[in-house]
Amino acid sequence: MTVRIPSLNGLKAFECAARHMSFTQAAQELNVTQTAISHQIRRLEDELGVRLFLRAKDGLSLTQEGQAYLPGVRSAFNALRHSTESLLRRREKRTLTISTLVSLASKWLLPRLGSFQEAFADIDVRVTSSTELADFRKAGIDAAIRYGRGDWPGLRADRLMSDEIFPVCSPRLLDGCDPLQTPADLARHKLLQVSGMTADDWSLWLDAAGQPQALAEGSRLTFDLAMMAVQAAIDGLGVCIGRSTYVDEDLKAGRLVVPFDLKLKSDLGFYLVTPLEHAGSRSVEAFRTWLMEQVDTTPPLGAELARHGGGSA
Repeated sequence: MTVRIPSLNGLKAFECAARHMSFTQAAQELNVTQTAISHQIRRLEDELGVRLFLRAKDGLSLTQEGQAYLPGVRSAFNALRHSTESLLRRREKRTLTISTLVSLASKWLLPRLGSFQEAFADIDVRVTSSTELADFRKAGIDAAIRYGRGDWPGLRADRLMSDEIFPVCSPRLLDGCDPLQTPADLARHKLLQVSGMTADDWSLWLDAAGQPQALAEGSRLTFDLAMMAVQAAIDGLGVCIGRSTYVDEDLKAGRLVVPFDLKLKSDLGFYLVTPLEHAGSRSVEAFRTWLMEQVDTTPPLGAELARHGGGSA
């Protein structure tokens, strides 16, 4: 047999009046008249077919049926309050989905992301990494860090940082059997490079260093991810044409060194990119502000190079 649930207003009036043992105080809490409370409880008693309160001149008391009914009603309302609070907390605890390049996530973003979570504990962060451009709407992405010139139609692009291009290598290569002392010494080493938008980095740097382009066409290893090329350099497999964003942490840790002073400014840069409809949301604004602070407080790369063995061009 299916039992019909009584009127919610009547149950609310019953629970509140039983808690205060007063129709007057229940009316004040529920912002209705005392008469309304009395009518709601009377209708509830009629629905149930039992008396819930004993009304006397000296006050209210619960009948045996009311005493038996109250714990279940009170528990139900407490469960409703708890469920509502949980729902509101989940709504307030916004999930921020960020798409970024694999190498940038590994080498720059993730080592710093803990400070964002400490500052904005109510924002859950989800990071997705890909070499492809983010499809914001299909993938449910709120913001992306992209590499380029900032000319993406229909999107807000905030420039974060530019790159410098220069060779890096394991410290072991500086003092090996074929030490790196001048750019001409690169002819005796395997060159490591990254495909894609940065595939011409060696050619650009060698041209600026006054070296023949034939060096860039010699023995080399090509990777589709910058982090793989950097790791190969750390492992001593050759000399990597590095970009400051990807090698900064390894320079600080001494895993890589800079054999030559010559550094090229790149016209490409990293941008925080957001759809216009999400650009002003609280979570995106918080992430944008935090990113800008991280960029502003990162020590200049020149100071790092001076501490980690810059040579001469």
